This record gives sequence, C-alpha cells and structure tokens, in this order.
Amino acid sequence: MATLSTHILDTAEGRPARGVTVTLLDADGATLAEWVTDDDGRIGALGGDLPVGTYRLRFDLDGPFYPEVVVAFRITADEHHHVPLLLSPFGYSTYRGS
Repeated sequence: MATLSTHILDTAEGRPARGVTVTLLDADGATLAEWVTDDDGRIGALGGDLPVGTYRLRFDLDGPFYPEVVVAFRITADEHHHVPLLLSPFGYSTYRGS
C-alpha cells in the first residue's frame, strides 16, 4: 500500500494556501476522503494506505478563474506519493514530489 500527501502554494501571494478543501476520488469518481489544508497549506496523510490504481485529487479553490483543479495520477508502487499544487489566479502547475 502507498501513502499520499499534498501541499498547495499560492505563488501570486508567496505563501501557503490554507483552508482549501481537497477531495480524494477513485478512478470511478467516488469520494474516498476529504480534508482541509492546514496553515502551512499541507495535508500530510491523504487516505491512509492506498492500493495500486488511478486516483484524482480535487482542489476546491473558488478562485477568479479556476473554481477547482483536478489532478489525476497513478499509484504504481508501495511508496510515498506527494502531489504539490502551485497556484496563481490564472494558472497552476503540479508535479510528482517526494
């Protein structure tokens, strides 16, 4: 089983994005769990131990252009997966972190 975490940084403000609701969805779109980012923009343990499969993280932003961002990813190994989100009012970026 694999573990998962996320971190949201507001690059326009130069600070963590706190208070953002993040939902973990399975491949069929069913909600597995939901959390809110802490003062450091982090959620340290999403979903506990996750089996191999395809998942989505939905970040509910309520922003001026992006009301939400959905990041699809695959867990293929029994290891930690970190999915950061770098955010600005009119753009975002993500990558496989450590």
